[in-house]
Amino acid sequence: MKAIDTNILVRVVTRDDPEQFAAAAEVMKTDSLWVAKTVLLETAWVLQFAYRLPREVCLDALRRIVGYENLTVEDNAGVLRALAWAAQGMEFADALHLASAGECEEFVTFDRKFVSKAGEIEEGVPVRFPVTRAR
Repeated sequence: MKAIDTNILVRVVTRDDPEQFAAAAEVMKTDSLWVAKTVLLETAWVLQFAYRLPREVCLDALRRIVGYENLTVEDNAGVLRALAWAAQGMEFADALHLASAGECEEFVTFDRKFVSKAGEIEEGVPVRFPVTRAR
């Protein structure tokens, strides 16, 4: 089994360097590949912010990547759940953080958009603002 890095996935998606794309495409044909969910998170970030690809294009690329039959994804169920939540409007990073929270009783953040979007989904750990104490 070979573990793959962000730059392999980015080359396959963007094809911006013909030589590296050819090498990355060959790697993707390997019988048994493994990818960490952190690599998927970084891939999403690179595609969206470094390459300025639209959010939907990035999510589609991630869905295609995790669909490779020869690819084992770390916490595959969590990644698929995060992709589904991202398709409902949550940022992929937030969705992956939430999907990784497992059996926690709540997820605490100051991110108002995250709290709002998490409130729109019907599953997952509740996302809340931290309780502040009056002085």
